[in-house]
Amino acid sequence: MSWLVQPRLVNDPFSDPGLYLDFRYGRRAILFDLGDVSALSSRELLRVSHVFVSHTHVDHMAGFDRLFRLCLHRPLPLTLIGPPGFAAQIEHRIRGFTWNLLDENSVDFCLRAMDYDGTGLMRAAEFHAREAFARREIAPPAFPHGVAWMEDEFRIDAVALAHGIPSLAFALREVLQVNVWRGVLDDLNLPPGPWLNEAKRAVRLGLPGDHLIAVPGGQHISLGDLKGRALRVAPGQVVAYVTDAAPHAENRAKILQLAHQADQLFIEAVFLECDRALAVASLHLTAHEAGSIAREAGVKHVTPFHHSARYLSEPDALRDELFESFRAEGRAVTNA
Repeated sequence: MSWLVQPRLVNDPFSDPGLYLDFRYGRRAILFDLGDVSALSSRELLRVSHVFVSHTHVDHMAGFDRLFRLCLHRPLPLTLIGPPGFAAQIEHRIRGFTWNLLDENSVDFCLRAMDYDGTGLMRAAEFHAREAFARREIAPPAFPHGVAWMEDEFRIDAVALAHGIPSLAFALREVLQVNVWRGVLDDLNLPPGPWLNEAKRAVRLGLPGDHLIAVPGGQHISLGDLKGRALRVAPGQVVAYVTDAAPHAENRAKILQLAHQADQLFIEAVFLECDRALAVASLHLTAHEAGSIAREAGVKHVTPFHHSARYLSEPDALRDELFESFRAEGRAVTNA
């Protein structure tokens, strides 16, 4: 099965939270959270087009400087989306540096920062290198309710969870999954190659059957013919990311809706259930509750992360508790 993105935790479960979503068919990646990113190479970080930040506690935001510095000389923009007040915080972070060496001859790298309130984008600003990163107000994109970002092939749904402050949880939803029957491709004397990515994109966009797809060698084939014979279309991939959520009913209901039937759920498991008082006091989920949420949401795979350092001497305890809570036939637990 060929997914649109390949998600993986940036760090081990006891280190800073973060999920790297690498696009399988493009030089692009997305980040959920921006804590310590030293485990990612410069090449991997330069692929990042968008970062979705749950909240700005230091363990979720400490990697900003490295990513920003790497992107300074690239022409492609970087978009960051976070909770209310996020654009102002990004501006203050940028203002902490001196930009006297930037002028009209500099690469005009553009940083965009946007506030999302749990239902929609509220505010947006741009910062251009050639303007010494002075703030420029822009209108935020207009997306449907509950959508933090949307493109032709996917959207990012987001909800605001209670953590003493708003903490955003995210789900990437692929529009459609499109795979190629390689044997049929051979029967049609059609070569494999990048042209198939354009065909898949045309299917996801819902283009008509008479739309012509260019094939290497000057050939063309109608999208309808290709789709009917060599392409398999199925519901798209869903990857959900949940962290820093108080263990109460309102948060649980929001997480269940966001992660419903997700292919992969990455969810915090900070404390053991026997230490629930600590979870309640610090507004985090226990491993038992995280597993219970994953089970009730009907997710296919669940990966725990954001473990408290108090369990370093028993590193598998949190994963094991989540597994016991989640256990059901046909489902799997992974630990990155």
